[in-house]
Amino acid sequence: MAYRDFTLKKALDDFGLTLVEADFTDTPESAVSQEIQNLLREYRPLAVAIDTEKARSEFLIAPILAEARRQAGHRFSLFSGVTFAVDPKRGLTGVCDYLLSLSPEQQFVRAPVFAIVEAKNDNLKRGLGQCVAEMVAAQVFNEREGRAQTIYGSVTSGTLWRFLKLEGKQVTLEEKEHYLDQLAGILGILTAWAN
Repeated sequence: MAYRDFTLKKALDDFGLTLVEADFTDTPESAVSQEIQNLLREYRPLAVAIDTEKARSEFLIAPILAEARRQAGHRFSLFSGVTFAVDPKRGLTGVCDYLLSLSPEQQFVRAPVFAIVEAKNDNLKRGLGQCVAEMVAAQVFNEREGRAQTIYGSVTSGTLWRFLKLEGKQVTLEEKEHYLDQLAGILGILTAWAN
């Protein structure tokens, strides 16, 4: 079993988690630079036309995460497509689309991992279980290193974003969906996570 094999129900059941649906992203918006606006204006039609997870990840999600990192003053490291084998016996193994760490180390993942971003090309609901399992892995990873903290997550197609939070044994799933046209709000959330 690996992260991708988890449904939301299976992740909640296997890890003894409770789910709360609420609006928790009351976060100030961030300024949207002209550079990221131009980049997304160019890449969005390409990502949507190709409509694969890889295209959406490369042309939409990666630039947005890199912009959030820039706006956060490079206070976090950003990893793409890394194997994160935390506890294979519990299914906490596999490749994370994006993993964010508050360590300045960019050569390898170091605690504390504070966020997971899972890319999907269509149905975001299908990615919720995978994202929650990856968030649990980040929680376990941090606890082993003595760096426990809240873990954030997102499942996104690049044009649509859903946000999650893991505190202890409670997963909060934001009720609201965020669209790419609300980029200032998305960037505000992503940069607030790094504080």
